[in-house]
Amino acid sequence: MADVVIAGGGPAGRALARACARRGLETTLVDPAPGRRWRATYGSFADELPSLPESAVACTPSTTLAFGTRPHVLDRRYLVLDNAGLRTWLDGGYDVVAGTVSGVDHGGQGSSVRLEDGRILATGLYVDASGVRLRGDRYEQTAFGAVLPAEDALRLVDDPDTAVFMDWRETESGFLYVLPLGDGTVLVEETSLARRPGLPLDVLAARLRARLKAVGLTSRGREERVRIVLDAPIPQRGRTVPFGTAAALVHPATGYSVATAIRLADPVADAVVRAWDRGPAAAASAAHRALWPSPARAVHGLRRHGLRALCGMPAEVVPVFFDLFFTLPTGLQRAFTSGREDVSGNTEAMSALFRMSPWTVRKHLIGWRALRRSR
Repeated sequence: MADVVIAGGGPAGRALARACARRGLETTLVDPAPGRRWRATYGSFADELPSLPESAVACTPSTTLAFGTRPHVLDRRYLVLDNAGLRTWLDGGYDVVAGTVSGVDHGGQGSSVRLEDGRILATGLYVDASGVRLRGDRYEQTAFGAVLPAEDALRLVDDPDTAVFMDWRETESGFLYVLPLGDGTVLVEETSLARRPGLPLDVLAARLRARLKAVGLTSRGREERVRIVLDAPIPQRGRTVPFGTAAALVHPATGYSVATAIRLADPVADAVVRAWDRGPAAAASAAHRALWPSPARAVHGLRRHGLRALCGMPAEVVPVFFDLFFTLPTGLQRAFTSGREDVSGNTEAMSALFRMSPWTVRKHLIGWRALRRSR
């Protein structure tokens, strides 16, 4: 019998498996395809992550820019994770079982995890890190990207060692994301920040190909498809502990979640260990509290309000909004994008944006003032 069984072999599941194993819990990870490489590109601000080994970082761009209607140099270090190096760092100390979870039965002394092939794994604590399922009409971030040789990317950006966090110029209801990958290639991605339902990937693919064609390029390398649910509700507390996107760790206004999951793995594992002697129900309850303390719930509500405000803006107003956002002090930018439990920082960032906005933007942010007063 394992102490902990975790379903899902992505970065979130493996981060928590590593954290639990390092604390002496017998941990089993259930992965449908343990040998499959992670193909998504993971970028993050460095201050969102714990200390990583050099092998887990593929690239740290020399400069990070953002464009609304004009350029802004971001005073935060941005990095690209090396998927193989990250996985090596997260692997080890726990068992890996190839399979897919079909269901789980909870009892007083533990849980029985059923796999599709009929096997049953007995465990004290069950964690679902298998991702979020798209149900109903949800807000989504979608993107379509192509990996280009750095010399080709020069036709789109001035410096292939510069990351472009977002570029709203010359883009219809979306932005261009440009990320050097550290291996002589650059990811260029046509992105729809937030929409309900998500903008179809074939529309974004057509936009990117038209953009490349306009500068004499064609997409002939690896392509990347992104679809992220932004407004998954905070899960109800129960015996199944969600983690990663299954736990609604996706930032509602940016779509980022990997760094948050890696950072939260240790405190969640700590909470489980502290409650372990009180039984499975107490351990699950402690994990839920570590995932969603009251300040994080309050911030999540503020950010979901920000998501709705962004989606209510006409396309021509959005670049102006981001010009304002990227003129905020770096600390307030960090609070809104990364301060998961920073209620005062998030409310101050939203209040400052409201105060500095012209009426064309402010009328879409009217609720922010009332929301801030209610906190």
